[in-house]
Amino acid sequence: MPEALTERAEDIYYSALAIKPPDQRKAFLERACAGDVELRLLVDKLLASQHEVESFFREGGVARLPVEEISRSLADTPVLKESPDGEDESLGKCIGPYRLLQRIGEGGCGVVYMAEQEKPVRRRVAFKIIKLGMDTKSVIARFEAERQALAMMDHPNIAHVLDAGATEAGRPYFVMELVRGVKITDYCDQNELDTRQRLTLFIQVCQAIQHAHQKGVIHRDIKPSNILVTIIDGVPIPKVIDFGIAKAIEGRLTDSTIFTAYEQFVGTPAYMSPEQAVMSGVDVDTRSDIYSLGVLLYELLTGRTPFETKELLERGIDGLRRTLQEREPKRPSVIITTLRGPALTQLAHQRHAEPLKLASLLRGDLDWIVIRALEKDRARRYETANGLAMDVQRYLNNEPVVARPPNRLYRLQKLVGRNRATFIAGALVALALIAGLGLATLFWYQERGERKRAVAAEQMAVAAEQQQARLRIEAEDRERITQAAFLISQNRIQEADELADKVATVKPSLETESVFRNLGKWHALNGHWTQAAERFNLLLQVDKNDNSWMITDDLLMAGPILIERGDMRGYEQFRRAAIARYAGSTDAIFAERTLKISLLLPADPDLMRSLEAFSDVSAFSLQGKMNPNDIMAAWRCISLGIMAYRQGYAPTAKSWCEKCLSYSGDNPPRIATAHIIEAMACHQLGETEQAVSELEEGRKPVEAEFSKDLEEGGGAQGFWYDWLYARILLREAEGLIQTPSASPK
Repeated sequence: MPEALTERAEDIYYSALAIKPPDQRKAFLERACAGDVELRLLVDKLLASQHEVESFFREGGVARLPVEEISRSLADTPVLKESPDGEDESLGKCIGPYRLLQRIGEGGCGVVYMAEQEKPVRRRVAFKIIKLGMDTKSVIARFEAERQALAMMDHPNIAHVLDAGATEAGRPYFVMELVRGVKITDYCDQNELDTRQRLTLFIQVCQAIQHAHQKGVIHRDIKPSNILVTIIDGVPIPKVIDFGIAKAIEGRLTDSTIFTAYEQFVGTPAYMSPEQAVMSGVDVDTRSDIYSLGVLLYELLTGRTPFETKELLERGIDGLRRTLQEREPKRPSVIITTLRGPALTQLAHQRHAEPLKLASLLRGDLDWIVIRALEKDRARRYETANGLAMDVQRYLNNEPVVARPPNRLYRLQKLVGRNRATFIAGALVALALIAGLGLATLFWYQERGERKRAVAAEQMAVAAEQQQARLRIEAEDRERITQAAFLISQNRIQEADELADKVATVKPSLETESVFRNLGKWHALNGHWTQAAERFNLLLQVDKNDNSWMITDDLLMAGPILIERGDMRGYEQFRRAAIARYAGSTDAIFAERTLKISLLLPADPDLMRSLEAFSDVSAFSLQGKMNPNDIMAAWRCISLGIMAYRQGYAPTAKSWCEKCLSYSGDNPPRIATAHIIEAMACHQLGETEQAVSELEEGRKPVEAEFSKDLEEGGGAQGFWYDWLYARILLREAEGLIQTPSASPK
């Protein structure tokens, strides 16, 4: 089939996909094909293949299927690779419990297949494996880094890792959630989302990147093709994928992590931060991702990137660096004003806006939010992805945004930098004039003002000395935090803990949060409850001004630790502070986790009343069709079950526990907790025999877990603090229900 004909058919196919009404699509095809029978047949085949794929995915799977793959299958090109050792990677082949169904993507070093898992559950997954001929040590290290990066994530907007392993030939692979969707920019344009709807999706992307940063991982390749929008229960959900070139903030992701060679770029030029392109001695940190998020926001608003990839590559490496480091991007509203005719009409139509009003919509707050994220000096960007998301949310709420135009001092500094010689000469003249005037005035006021000057000088000296001492202490503490972070990355936890003890002032930063979070977790896993509580108390002080739902992870860890320490007064203050912190929130995650951390122990009537609003939010989120694979919904049932039990509604508590147990997924601490709460509810109802049976079901896994060293765990199998939660409730249940195997803990 001629290549030109195929390209023309694909162009028409892409345009037809954006037209939803059947009659309008038919009329468009008749005009576009203009009687060319062969062209029309090829376009119809592409559309039919897309329809089959959509029908298949409505039955259960989710994936990203580019049109190139459909065209390749229509041309009868076989998808077949053979490794040097003779291993056949053809479709239908089984690797472990996975049968390869279709090749759906290809990256720099890996190939992605849609596969079907046969056991222990039957489901469709994404199966990523090292490309043939690419299994060098450096590529395997990067592939392993991607797996480790994804495995640390537990966020609804990040693709989940489900499994990992190696083929019989030793080629590593990993299995992750199968994501069906299109890149975020295409989804927004095809569905004609207005600016508010685009910003709402963008906020979710920022929250996902913030979660990655808090787990110690920088993505380093944020771009539309790595953010897919999929539809779940009729709601568009962005999913961040491809941490293939992710970089750990706090240390190595694996022992075999490779370093990027000098002059080797990592990332996509149009989305690359200035420091990432310059490759200087300054290490890339989380603010590089903030820059890339700024480029993404720029493209969502204007349909273009600040600097086009083709233009950057044509300039060569040095030209690319100079452009990203020195050339200021145009404001989004200015870009819009440069468009004319069909280009402006199409852009406005895709954003559900009037062409003449589009520039004014972006002018002002949105301009400054984007420009701040794209600052050349990373110290002037948003400090966190959550800070960027919060500023966008302030815009949506018609509140003042943090981003502001450069102030006069900043403009003066730029002016001085461009005209240094002139300003030096002017300053010398000004100093001479000031000196002369000062001498004349001095003789006039000397006798009258000498005493005042002496007192003022003394006060200034004392204040300066105090300020210097304070700055010196803060600098020493920042250095200790940095050294502690390095020691933790080297697994020298004891040394890092001793260094953290010497920190006098705790200043909020991602690095500070990471240090105290890791130290607190280390003490908890080793049963040092007093030290763990001290570390988490400092951590909660650091992030007390951050009200994002990710911070509730710290609360989930801190609550059980206070109880294990025996600090009941501290726990009482902790849960009341948590309730006050999230009061009025309508977020289901806030509600579920606030209930969970507040009801580990019985509560007085006033506290129970303050939790009723959280209970209502959680219950409302579970209305509608049940998704048996929704892990978060299963945990909400746990929180609602303990709430009903504390209120004295035993039948309702049993019902929530049974609903929790009906969800899929082998999460031992969650299942054990459901049995323990149901046991207490049965005891409350006088159902002694069932209470004893449920208690035994809950006790066995808890005792088995704590018969060995406590491990960190993960989202699928349960975290260490989930086991603490279960053990605390088990002690309460055993105090109520006496069985032959019950023993004091």
